[in-house]
Amino acid sequence: MTTSYKARKAAPRQDAKAERIAKYGPMQLREYTAEWKDGQRHLAPASLSHLDSLLQHHIFPALGSRRMSSFDHKVADGFIRILERNGVGLAAQSNAYDKLKSILLGAHRLGLFDDNPLAGVKPPQYDPKRAVIPSPAQLQAVRVAGDDTLTLVVDLMSGCGLRNGEAAAVNLRNLVADNVYRVTEQVNQTTKTYDRLKHR
Repeated sequence: MTTSYKARKAAPRQDAKAERIAKYGPMQLREYTAEWKDGQRHLAPASLSHLDSLLQHHIFPALGSRRMSSFDHKVADGFIRILERNGVGLAAQSNAYDKLKSILLGAHRLGLFDDNPLAGVKPPQYDPKRAVIPSPAQLQAVRVAGDDTLTLVVDLMSGCGLRNGEAAAVNLRNLVADNVYRVTEQVNQTTKTYDRLKHR
C-alpha cells in the first residue's frame, strides 16, 4: 500500500516534468534564453546590456542553434575551448561561461537534464592583475590635462575614494550635514542618468 501511495503521489510531479521536457527540450538555446531572460527582472540596465553583449558575441554564435535537450558537460567544455580558439580574453571567457552556467542551471532545475550539464567542467580562471595606484606626479598630470570638471572628478576619486560613476553623480542633495556627504547614487553608464548604488 505504501508503494502504491508514493507512486500515485509522485505521478503529478512526473507528469509536470514530462510536460516541461516536451516543451523546452526541443527548443534552441536562443529561444529558451529569450524566455529565461524575461525572468531576470532583478538585473539593472547595465547588467542587461552586458548580458545581451555576451549572448550576441559569444554564446549564440557557438551554441545558439543547439537544442536544449542536447546539452551535457562535453558541450559546456567544448564551449570553453571554442572561446580559447577564438582568442577571447580570460575575463570575457569567464563572464560568458557564467552566463551559460546560469541558463543551464535554470534548465536543470526545470528538470530538462537528469544530471547537471556542468558537472566536472573546469571554468575559465580569470585572475585580474593587481590595481595600479597612480603616483602624485601622475595625478597632477591628469588634473592639468583637462578642464575644471575633470579636475573635480579626479579630486573626488583620488581624495575621497569614489568610483567613476559615484564621482560623476556628486550633487548637493546628498549633503546630509555641513561636513558630511552620503554616497547613495552613481551615474548609470548605460542610461547616463542618476541611479542607486549597486550593492556588492
